[in-house]
Amino acid sequence: MNFKDYKPKSFWQRPEGIAGGIVLAGLVIGGGFLLSALLPFLVGAMSNMLTLAGLLAALGAVVYLVLDPKMRALVWYMYKSAMRTITGWFIEIDPIGILKGYVSDLESNLRNMNRQIAKLRGQLHKLNESIVTNKKNIQSNLTLAQKAKDSQEQQVMILKSRKAGRLKESNLKLEDLYKKMEILYRVLTKMYQNSEVLIEDVKDQVKVKDQERKAILASHSAMKSAMTIINGDKDKKEMFDMALEAIAIDVSQKVGEMERFMDMSANFMDSIDLQNGVFEEEGLRMLEEWENKGVSIILGDEKEDLLLQAENKADVLDLDSPITKPERARNSKNQYDSFFE
Repeated sequence: MNFKDYKPKSFWQRPEGIAGGIVLAGLVIGGGFLLSALLPFLVGAMSNMLTLAGLLAALGAVVYLVLDPKMRALVWYMYKSAMRTITGWFIEIDPIGILKGYVSDLESNLRNMNRQIAKLRGQLHKLNESIVTNKKNIQSNLTLAQKAKDSQEQQVMILKSRKAGRLKESNLKLEDLYKKMEILYRVLTKMYQNSEVLIEDVKDQVKVKDQERKAILASHSAMKSAMTIINGDKDKKEMFDMALEAIAIDVSQKVGEMERFMDMSANFMDSIDLQNGVFEEEGLRMLEEWENKGVSIILGDEKEDLLLQAENKADVLDLDSPITKPERARNSKNQYDSFFE
C-alpha cells in the first residue's frame, strides 16, 4: 500500500469516536434535562431587563462560537483530544504500541509457518517416494505382463496388466496432489521470506519513529496544535500519527492474509490421506479459489510467478534446499520510508 492511497478513518470510525459519541449523547441528554429544570428560572429572568441582556449576550457568544470556523475548529480539536485521552486509558490507540503488537503477531506467525513448512516438506517427500515407487511397480508389472504374454500365460498377463493400470491411475491422482502441495510449499516459503523482510522493516520503523515521535511530543502542546489547525496548517503530530496508522493498517492486512492462508493450508494438509492419495474436495476448492482470487498483499506480482513455477515441469522443486533469507539490494530503502516523505 502507498501512503497516497491511504484514506484515514474519520473521528467517528475510530475507537475514540465511539467514546466521543457516548459522551456527546450524554451531553445532549444532560443539557436537555438541565434546560427543562432551568426553564422556570429563564422565564422569570426574561422579565428582568438586566438579566435578559446577560442572557442575550451569552446567546450571542454561543452563536459566535457556532458560526466562527476558527472557534469551531478549536472546540472540535479539544473535544477530539479529550476523547482520545479517555479512550487511551482503556484501549491501545498509540500507533507505536499498535505496531509493536503487530511485530509480536508476525514473529508468532513466522514460527508457526516454519513448522508448517517443515511438515509440508515431509509430506511432499513421502508423496514423491510413493510416486517413484508406483512408477517402478508399474514398469515391473508391465514387464511381467509381457513375459506372461510371451509364455502364453493369459491369466497372469491380465492380472499384471490390470495392476499396472490401477497403479497408473493412482499415480495420476498422486501427481495432481503433489502439484497442489507444491503450490502450497512455494507460497508458504515465499510468504515466510517476505514476512522476514516485513518484520525487519517494521522493527526499524518502530525504533526510529518512536524516537522521532517522542521528540515531537516533547515540543508539542495542545494549544500550539490547536492554533496551528485554526490557522489552516497541518498539525505535525497528527500527520506523523497518520503515517504510522497507515503502516499499521498495511501490516494488519498482511498479518491477516498470512493467518488466513496458513489456516487454509493447514486444513488442506489435514484432509490429505497419503496412504490412499486422496484429499477432501473442500480443501482443494479453497486452494483453487485462492489461486484465482487475484492480488496477494504479501506476494504482490510474485504470486503469478509462483503458480507458473509449479506448472513448469522444468522447474523442479528442491525439497532439500533450506529456506534462504532474502538479501536487501545495496542502498535499498525500507518499504515504509515513503509514508513519511
